[in-house]
Amino acid sequence: MTSQRKAILYGLSAVLLWSTVATAFKLSLRYFSPIELLLYSGSFSTLLLGAILLCQRKFHLAFQCSLQEYLLSICLGLLSPFLYYLILFKAYDLLPAQQAQPLNYTWAITLSLLAVPLLKQKIGWQQWLALLVSYCGVVVISTEGKPFSFQFTDPLGVGLALASTIVWALYWIYNTRDSRDPVVGLFVNFLCSFPFVLGYYLLTTDVRMPPVNGLLGAAYVGTFEMGACFVLWLLAMKTTDSTAKISNLIFLSPFLSLIFIYFLVGEKILAATFIGLILIVAGLFCQRLK
Repeated sequence: MTSQRKAILYGLSAVLLWSTVATAFKLSLRYFSPIELLLYSGSFSTLLLGAILLCQRKFHLAFQCSLQEYLLSICLGLLSPFLYYLILFKAYDLLPAQQAQPLNYTWAITLSLLAVPLLKQKIGWQQWLALLVSYCGVVVISTEGKPFSFQFTDPLGVGLALASTIVWALYWIYNTRDSRDPVVGLFVNFLCSFPFVLGYYLLTTDVRMPPVNGLLGAAYVGTFEMGACFVLWLLAMKTTDSTAKISNLIFLSPFLSLIFIYFLVGEKILAATFIGLILIVAGLFCQRLK
């Protein structure tokens, strides 16, 4: 098998798994509150990343970071997984999965906008066009096809879904300062986030025995969305001889996700969701125009 075929296989595997996570979020939140899901899924993800480092014989590197790198991990861990997933899970708790998933998908637009003040990058006409087209899709989805009514399904849920894109974009912008091995950095970030997650859980939630169904969902979310997908995508990007070809695979994810949401969650997919998603994806394509 050629390296490019391996890259495509890694990329498709990551995309397929990413397509299932919106369904996994929604099903898991039937048994857990957002902070409970974050606590248990984050724990599973941390264990998985630690196991990967052990297999790679890099586990010791997690405890040989500099003080500056540990401080960076505290900041990154506060952004994600703590704030990002706490906000995102609450959005999924309030909104239908078919709305929360496409709204969260606009994070790439948010990233390009935040890169202007934070990374001193210039914004071109492509970004402005992408912004206009994508957020037209956001309004169509959020109002269930009645964009001029401005009556959102759940204003708080919509606001949280869009806020999660800001947190996620900030995470990746500040992550550019991290020169460590990506898996090592992610593992340390998760370790540093755990006190925030546990503290918030103990302050806001009554401690209880987790239901088995909830634990299974958390294990799936932590293993695949927070862990395996990242590693598979990283392998795809390292193996490929054409980053553009692999990165374009990500556009399959939101459409595949709607199929899982329909069959497993049982949501009737509205025409407005599909139209809005097409607008969001079209906006993301606009960013790539030269």
